[in-house]
Amino acid sequence: MPDGETPRGAVDLRLLTRDEAPPFTILNPSGSAPMVITCDHASNRVPEVLGDLGLNRAELARHIAWDIGAAEVTRRLALLLDAPAVLSGFSRLVIDPNRRVDVPASIPPISDGTEVPGNRHLSDREVSLRREQLFAPYHAACERMIEAKLAEGLPPALVFLHSFTPVFAGEERWMEAAILWDRDDRLPRPLLESLRARGIATGDNEPYSGRSTEDYSLHAHGDARGLPHVLIELRQDVIDTQAGAERWAQILAAVLRPVLADPATFRSL
Repeated sequence: MPDGETPRGAVDLRLLTRDEAPPFTILNPSGSAPMVITCDHASNRVPEVLGDLGLNRAELARHIAWDIGAAEVTRRLALLLDAPAVLSGFSRLVIDPNRRVDVPASIPPISDGTEVPGNRHLSDREVSLRREQLFAPYHAACERMIEAKLAEGLPPALVFLHSFTPVFAGEERWMEAAILWDRDDRLPRPLLESLRARGIATGDNEPYSGRSTEDYSLHAHGDARGLPHVLIELRQDVIDTQAGAERWAQILAAVLRPVLADPATFRSL
């Protein structure tokens, strides 16, 4: 093959055209709150060059492609608390921002029983392009927001906002919200207590666990820096409307305000 010629069937070196939105959105970058909110699964967008990954619109609207309702709650919560927020701009099916890049779930060939044809038989170069042009820029944006807070002398609390399906594998989830964490309980413990005191059914590391070795964000941004952090999961049927998203943004703002105002939240471990 002559030098410079593109291999047959290879992906264009640019995954996002100049007309497409970037791999992340930053909201309220000058927010005064001592915190940073991230939403790893905010979007179900697939770059045009990748087509639809072999899926129809109905499949791309499902939870396998994004965390339904999470982006809207993030936007509203950022305004209520005057906090900066970073939202992903691509589907978790293209590459999952909250999975280590060395695990199969990073670019899943199958998700909740649905095969993803566009993720099968990828070359090393095709995988690298997704990591370099989507995963890495998104997390670099998260890092910049954290660094900006640190530069202001405000070590931020980190809130990773997600959502989960009401039913999975035929089993109904009893909780409306879940608090996921690993070793650092500075944020999780008071949030659990406050949500449960309000009569809200709240899971403690269920239906998922913050101790998962495959997950990325909580460990890379929170544990690694020693910053107070928590991953909050909300059940999708309570936030999939404008009214639901507003209600839960108000609830989260109410339980987070006193925790953010408490010096104990930011104590050294």
